[in-house]
Amino acid sequence: DHIERKVIAPNVDPKRTHLNKELIPFPEGVTNRTEAIKYRIENAGLSRKVGKNQVQVIRVILSGSTEDMLRIQAEGKLDEWCRDSMDWLKKEYGEKNIVAATLHLDEDAPHIHASVVPIVQGERRKKKSNKEQEAPKKQYKKKKADRPRLCADDVMTKDKLIHYQDSYAQAMAKYGLERGIRGSEARHITTSEFYRNQKVESNNLQENIGLLLAIEDAKRLSIEELRLREIEAERLKSQKEAELKEHIKYLEDEKQDVYEKVRDMYDRKDEAREKFLNLHEHTQQKEQEATAIETRLEELKRDYEPYKAQEDLSLFFEVFPNLKERLRITQLCKGIGLTIDGTKKLFNGEYLSVTGKLYSSEYSQSFEVKNAKLQLFKDRDNPDKLKLSLNGKNILDWFRQKYQELRQSVRIIQRSEKDKGIRR
Repeated sequence: DHIERKVIAPNVDPKRTHLNKELIPFPEGVTNRTEAIKYRIENAGLSRKVGKNQVQVIRVILSGSTEDMLRIQAEGKLDEWCRDSMDWLKKEYGEKNIVAATLHLDEDAPHIHASVVPIVQGERRKKKSNKEQEAPKKQYKKKKADRPRLCADDVMTKDKLIHYQDSYAQAMAKYGLERGIRGSEARHITTSEFYRNQKVESNNLQENIGLLLAIEDAKRLSIEELRLREIEAERLKSQKEAELKEHIKYLEDEKQDVYEKVRDMYDRKDEAREKFLNLHEHTQQKEQEATAIETRLEELKRDYEPYKAQEDLSLFFEVFPNLKERLRITQLCKGIGLTIDGTKKLFNGEYLSVTGKLYSSEYSQSFEVKNAKLQLFKDRDNPDKLKLSLNGKNILDWFRQKYQELRQSVRIIQRSEKDKGIRR
């Protein structure tokens, strides 16, 4: 279904499916892969009946890394790569056994799906046994050594699988392709597992995108609010400066009037001099008031900064209500002596195994633990609250129990020492 695109996988681009190619023509009267497999088995000259559970076809996938295959395609060498890959298949498995081969060009990297019917020649491989072989009681007529057989086990031995990797790497060296890591610990997963994992990763990515968008919206709102406040502060500053300039201009005009009056009233020099001095003192007082206003504006600006930070923090807590609870748990983890990496594991839903001492700020006391299991749970009574548990018990209750046990042991020791002091 995947090869013939009866089922469209998430990583398939339907707009490019028409580019896919069948590299081997079917025999006359054969219309699909299933019929081609049956046709090959019926015309192979097999002497034994095919079992119901016998492997009738092996799928071989030929490709390289996405980057290398796209490079080969961009260099115009894809057709040559297909021919060399088909020559390698025919050489390794037998030309008649290659009943179908499809080039897929509607996924990330070009690749070939080949269907191989495991028809082999010769006698069966003998199973290894530690028992000594006994002479057969009855002699049977030996079958022909070169008879054809349907046997996937002969095709899929460990040595042959290694050989396929080696020989294909040699055939593909001209295209800059290299063999995979020999003895790799990589585990093959099924197509369904791959798509399931892809879906989980996609969902996680969507959640992360949603969270980042929410954070960006919160930042944007905060920046917009700060911008409006700055505009208002600038407006107030401009207003005060305009008022101050107007007042200074008024004083300057008044001062000029006084000068003119002094010239006009030279004969009343003493009186004019006294008035001038009074006006000068008044001007100084107003200038001092203006200086005091500027100083007060600077003080108000400095005093505003902490409130602005507090308002920003309150805004984040409003947008992300879980952030406050996470900060509380983070402070609790730090207080009992956990590292940042350990705290991250707990928030990722993992459990943390701890051996050593855990500190209780409530009792100002450290308590010994060995292979203790720390884990975060949602509070059943209040899902918005988180609970840090140690071996399934609320850690605060565990500290309380350990403290009571410690006090009890101290009382026992004190009583024992007191009894030792009694003389009869």
